[in-house]
Amino acid sequence: MLRKSHADHPGRGDNRSPPPAAGRNHEGMTEIRAVREDDWRVMRDIRLEALRESPAAFGSSYAREVVFTEADWRRRASGHGFLAYLPDLGDLPVGLAGGVEMGAGTAQLVSMWVRPQARGRKAGAALVMAVVEWARGRGLSQLNLWVTDGNQAARALYERCGFTPTGERQPLPSGPAHTEIGMMLSL
Repeated sequence: MLRKSHADHPGRGDNRSPPPAAGRNHEGMTEIRAVREDDWRVMRDIRLEALRESPAAFGSSYAREVVFTEADWRRRASGHGFLAYLPDLGDLPVGLAGGVEMGAGTAQLVSMWVRPQARGRKAGAALVMAVVEWARGRGLSQLNLWVTDGNQAARALYERCGFTPTGERQPLPSGPAHTEIGMMLSL
């Protein structure tokens, strides 16, 4: 059974370990960097942009997170996230994703988002695979996620990466008028 991640709540879900080292995807086009505590400003900025641009894709909201303190952002940037960069789009990250251990051999992919100008360029797949590699490196057996029902582009990405629907559904915490569907990947 999937469980809703507490990764969007500062001070919870702190049983994380550092992700693997930065790298490039198999085409060598998307650079993936592990987020570290010192990256908190960059992570904050892209996370807030994601919440503004795609509010129905997240269990949290811009209004909730814009008031987080530096300490909150530093805690969130401490060891479970990844940023994607595309060389031709400059020094700002084009996407983010994270992984949170949930216990019993499982983790959850959280906070997945890619800037509109980088969509369709494999940055999303590179981020998903970074979280998959992180989970495998932790010896976990399953990676779960929730995706908003109707977000066909995200669902198609996850299916291309090997995820399958679990049949579970729940209201989106930040907008109960929307429904999320559970997906999982056996590692």
